[in-house]
Amino acid sequence: MLEPLPWTAALQELRLRIELETSYRFNIVLCNRYRDGKDSVGWHNDNEPSMGTSPAIASISLGATRKFQMRLKSGRSITDFWLEHGSLFLMKPGCQESWVHQVPKTSRAIGERINLTFRPHVNGSQS
Repeated sequence: MLEPLPWTAALQELRLRIELETSYRFNIVLCNRYRDGKDSVGWHNDNEPSMGTSPAIASISLGATRKFQMRLKSGRSITDFWLEHGSLFLMKPGCQESWVHQVPKTSRAIGERINLTFRPHVNGSQS
């Protein structure tokens, strides 16, 4: 079990801007660091019970542009999104039930990327 840290002023401000833009509420943020094109995450959906039923998830990309892929769980057709520095990607309620997503490895040279995912959490607080 990870011990949560308090919100920094910068993350709190970013969260409020995302909530205004999307009309969804978030009370936790996770950070993933991709050092280069070798760092990746395979096909998955974010279906943790701690996020409640049918959550919205907002993702902010910082740093190098990376390919983000989605496909229906029941399908083979893949949709590519190129997430640039500062981009906001929103997975709306229902997405985690029907879709899977990944950040694939790449063989080309690519810089570091930080991804912040803002999520609801059943036991999280807004402070």
